[in-house]
Amino acid sequence: MKTLIDRRKRWGIVLAGGEGERLRPLTRLISGDDRPKQFCRLYGGMTLLEQARRRAQQSIRAEQILFSLTRAHENFYLHELADCPSQRVVQPRNRGTAAAILSSLLVIARKDQNATVAVFPSDHHYSDENAMAEAVERAFELSRRETDSVILLGAKPHDAEVDYGWIQVGSQVHGSPDSFLVQGFHEKPAPLVARFLFDQGSLWNTFVMVGKVFAFLEMICSAMPGLLKALQNFPAVHAPGEELRIADAAYAGLPSIDLSGQVLSTEIQRLIVHRLGPVTWSDLGDCEQVLAALSGGDMEPEWATTWRTMKPPTAVKRLAALAALG
Repeated sequence: MKTLIDRRKRWGIVLAGGEGERLRPLTRLISGDDRPKQFCRLYGGMTLLEQARRRAQQSIRAEQILFSLTRAHENFYLHELADCPSQRVVQPRNRGTAAAILSSLLVIARKDQNATVAVFPSDHHYSDENAMAEAVERAFELSRRETDSVILLGAKPHDAEVDYGWIQVGSQVHGSPDSFLVQGFHEKPAPLVARFLFDQGSLWNTFVMVGKVFAFLEMICSAMPGLLKALQNFPAVHAPGEELRIADAAYAGLPSIDLSGQVLSTEIQRLIVHRLGPVTWSDLGDCEQVLAALSGGDMEPEWATTWRTMKPPTAVKRLAALAALG
């Protein structure tokens, strides 16, 4: 019974409003248009958004997962999310991850003030989805005890990557051998700093997060009080059976705010990191990262051979020419 009650209190947010500009040469090759990467079938026969949706549904009831979207992508998301219009939270424009997460958190808070929320990016790759699901479960369990904290999932790095967020681990959380207090947070560090963090045993931030809805709200309000006020004044609204649309006025003059760099890095006292097991993780941020993540084994998609035969400068020029032709 307790497990059933806990599951009813679980909510999810799938982030699907980004532009994916760095991956545009590759996604255009695959799809033949300028769709953002979350709506592209990079591997496995499914779009990245569909994969993220399935990932979230392993821990959360399907009807309690919200999708943070951007109005300009309507042609892409209407087809893919046709079965859940009331779960679509549509921003007038992309203003970074902080606004995307906060706008959905406010929707959840109005429905259930005692909710526990998991946030999932829609453009990431995990080598073992079952191990990932187990880690999310551990994070939900930890959140029941650490109600004032936001739990991040951290992946063990395989090199001194400068394009990721790094989490310095502190002391172990009592009763949870793979969970640690956060000692420091570094977003896209300089090469020497990245090397130091790698040698020190720090973790990559996967940007998957779990916490009580008000733990998230208090963290964001502490770091960015103006953002909370702006969105509270213009709540997302919808007619029955229709998507939730955020008013243009709510985003008028709103700067782009990155949750990692401008919130998490300043609120480390509110964070706990749970270390993933033996899982290879990638944020699929650029074309070469995608190719590296999917190379070898049974997962390699058909487009990989074509991409390899095109030298990157040539590929970019050819795809740019195709774009110009419409």
